[in-house]
Amino acid sequence: MPITFNEEKRIFKIDSLDSTYAIGIFEQNFLVHLYYGKKIPDDNLLKLAYRGGFASISPNVAGCSDNEFSLDIQPMEYSCNGSGDFRLAALSIKDSGGHTTTDIRYIGHRIYNGKPKLDGLPSTYCNTDDEAQTLEIDTLDSFTGAKVTLYYTAFKNVSAITQSVKVENTGSEAFEIEKIASCCINLPSMNYNMINLSGVWSKERTVETRHLAHGIQSVASKRGSSSHNHNPFVALVDDCGSEDFGNAYGFNLVYSGNFAIDIETDYFECTRLVMGINPIDFTWVVEPGESFQSPEAVMVYSDCGTGKMSRTFHELYSENLIRGTWKKKKRPLLINSWEGSGFDFDDNTLVRYAKQAKQLGCELLVMDDGWFGYRNRDDSSLGDWYVNENKLKGGLKSVIERVNAEGMEFGIWYEPEMISPDSDLYRAHPDWCVHIEGRPISPARQQYVLDMTRKDVRDNIFGQMYDVLSKNHIAYVKWDYNRAICEAGSMQLDKAHGKEFFHRFILGTYELMDRITSAFPEILFESCSGGGGRFDPGMLYYMPQAWCSDNTDPIERLTIQFGTSMCYPASAMGAHVSASKRAGIKTKSAVAMAGTFGYELDPNEMSEEDKALVKTESEKFHKYYNVIHYGELYRLIAPTDDEFKCAWSYVAKNKTEALVTVIIKNNTPHRFLHIRLKGLDPDKMYRDNDTDEIYSGALLMNAGFNFTDGGLEMGDSIVKYFTQA
Repeated sequence: MPITFNEEKRIFKIDSLDSTYAIGIFEQNFLVHLYYGKKIPDDNLLKLAYRGGFASISPNVAGCSDNEFSLDIQPMEYSCNGSGDFRLAALSIKDSGGHTTTDIRYIGHRIYNGKPKLDGLPSTYCNTDDEAQTLEIDTLDSFTGAKVTLYYTAFKNVSAITQSVKVENTGSEAFEIEKIASCCINLPSMNYNMINLSGVWSKERTVETRHLAHGIQSVASKRGSSSHNHNPFVALVDDCGSEDFGNAYGFNLVYSGNFAIDIETDYFECTRLVMGINPIDFTWVVEPGESFQSPEAVMVYSDCGTGKMSRTFHELYSENLIRGTWKKKKRPLLINSWEGSGFDFDDNTLVRYAKQAKQLGCELLVMDDGWFGYRNRDDSSLGDWYVNENKLKGGLKSVIERVNAEGMEFGIWYEPEMISPDSDLYRAHPDWCVHIEGRPISPARQQYVLDMTRKDVRDNIFGQMYDVLSKNHIAYVKWDYNRAICEAGSMQLDKAHGKEFFHRFILGTYELMDRITSAFPEILFESCSGGGGRFDPGMLYYMPQAWCSDNTDPIERLTIQFGTSMCYPASAMGAHVSASKRAGIKTKSAVAMAGTFGYELDPNEMSEEDKALVKTESEKFHKYYNVIHYGELYRLIAPTDDEFKCAWSYVAKNKTEALVTVIIKNNTPHRFLHIRLKGLDPDKMYRDNDTDEIYSGALLMNAGFNFTDGGLEMGDSIVKYFTQA
């Protein structure tokens, strides 16, 4: 069984495919973390929590018979504020008297097959109940009546464990949650490198590595979304670890709003990681009988470096997070109108796009921003989701029928959470935007944010979208979100509940997304946020793919896509070929094919030579689709590790085929391209489909393959396809 409880030792042992996570119940029913790492068969773990004596200034627990038991030195499973553990707290509750001391003790537990759904929040799921087991540990703060339930789910087929927390008020007076983490992880060392994904618009999710130091290291967002700047992902990797070696622990929050990941190394040179909703600008009032649910944390353990960690995330998210019709259905090869025409298009322009794109192998035309209200530039009409018939003569149905007649499906762009000051909706409902009464409203991109905490706002947007989507044959929706939130306030939240705004905003967004995607399960939805500003597992629960970045330069995309691949699969990564001049069609296609693949250009302005190349690359999209989308990723040479080249491969899970891509980033007089492949079966024989030469998997992985070509220049690429001989 994945989860067991030793009643004599009072130890919970949680096993996933290759990992073990253990918790002990100590004196006075405190929960103490015992172990997280490579899978072990037994549970003789109690001594692992011992930290020796402690400084006299560290408090004992009142009434505790063990003079060496202090919360300040124990690896507490879910640390609380104010009760003697002075390190990072996972939970802080303010009682009716204004005090924030929080003290939870074990009162019971349950173990069962399957996994519960989180109320109002995205989370991983089980396809069948035998895929995973769940442990619920009930604890109680007897002073406030806060019943705190810790949820752990262990998946059998991958080395992944999820955690979340629910707080219920069983007392007689209201209290406020001031901080609630989704997980609290204790590791008995600080000899780790911390990896996080940082960036900015058009340069999202760059891998950043630093060695842990004494004190607190943090990654966070308070922008109202997970943001371009920091992704809700962190990995801790052994000092000597790498892509293929060492212990690697990956942590990802299934949440699209303000988050915080804090890591503290203490006086014992031990490490604590706390991850959850950002406590800045957050409180939640819990009345008697009410409860609050935290987002879900996903934890992945690898004994073979960050490569195996990433492949575990990819499999988990592909099988147990992404849902619906498009979970396994082949995605269409699309072309988006934005970079080709911007706002300057009409129905005839779109039909010309469709006609040319069909000849190039495309299957779906996406009409981007500019089709609604009076939207001819970016300062009007957001919120007015009715068709601009001055631009689309005959209406939307007419242009869709004309595009369909060319053999192409039709897609459309929305930005549902935003409103323009120059819009019919704002003139009718100026109170519907996010604002604080009496303060000026700061615009960004000449737009405001709609108050998604309000049901009447969500109902209005749902109604407008439903009217368009239900009356027209639309195969794809791009859901955008293009600014951060400031002056965060809602007219419907009083003083006591004002700091609930950011979380309620995300809950409202999730509710709207769930309604729309449930009403139109056949539509392929792609999330976007000024490119990759909301690329997180929360979004992937509702929409199976996300636009990776507005930067489509193929060389710069290497760094963005490598970082994204740390925990997100290729099938989720929106990547297109654009008119960027840095490289030719072949290289731009090779990079974009590491994601969902598509085009962002005007086919009418392409040369005949480039059109012929696009046709060839479109055929490759179909040929390589399965190995990319359902295979396993092996990062061979990171773009940040080599000034000259970058390389990766996808290997089928049954090891019968492999696709290897090498990109030349810069010119150099030394062009020796010798690369060892990864992930093949050493006992299988593989055919190079270009030359018909046959090699063993052992040779390709140990001796390597010589990709050297004297004619290669900056921006060139090599793609090799190997199949079992």
